[in-house]
Amino acid sequence: MSNPIITTDDSEYRFVSISDFKWCVSHNGEVQFLFHNKEFGIGPDPGGIAIYEAYKPETEKICKDADEVLEYVIDGVRLRDIITKVQVVLRTI
Repeated sequence: MSNPIITTDDSEYRFVSISDFKWCVSHNGEVQFLFHNKEFGIGPDPGGIAIYEAYKPETEKICKDADEVLEYVIDGVRLRDIITKVQVVLRTI
């Protein structure tokens, strides 16, 4: 990951809207977040945008765009429904 946002207030990492998230990942941003005590990552991939649960390569999905990333299901919930609520622990843009 390159040049993460550095702040002492973790609320500054959060996505304030779905548009905020889509802009970030559409511009090759990298994101790490926590949901239900599990860590997830999102980042650019030669085939599109990768999303995965950390340390579980079998969960990786390569998506064509940010809208497809938002359809990724975590514990029965679409990312679209939780992205503004998850704890973002790292965000490059």
